[in-house]
Amino acid sequence: MTNERSDNLQRIRPKIVSALVLDNTSIEERFQNTTLRPILKLQHELLVEIFKNYITTHKNVFLKLSIEQRTDYIKNTISKDVSLKHSITNIIIALFTIEEYKCYTKNSSALNKRIIAMAKERLLSHMQLFEKKDS
Repeated sequence: MTNERSDNLQRIRPKIVSALVLDNTSIEERFQNTTLRPILKLQHELLVEIFKNYITTHKNVFLKLSIEQRTDYIKNTISKDVSLKHSITNIIIALFTIEEYKCYTKNSSALNKRIIAMAKERLLSHMQLFEKKDS
């Protein structure tokens, strides 16, 4: 069962050609490039929806901000809101294989920082997706 789950998880992940892994690549960077990047790319739409929901549940304050303030808002909320951080890390961890999870638990603090930093960059580079659409 574990192999089937692992195989299925690996199969659905997008391939990221630019995520290089060399012989001298650190364990954390190797994990980031082989596991975190593909999962974050796969979970991109969900990550965006999580942040859209965050904006809505916090009275759409984000939508009244300038671009610079929105950038700061994303950086600050993802860094400081524990519930949001947990939501983001959990949607990534849920798609780990058992082997990846075991690797993750050995250095979860450093890897969580990488997950949050990468998620933050994804949201910052897709800020236009948070505009309110008239429908």
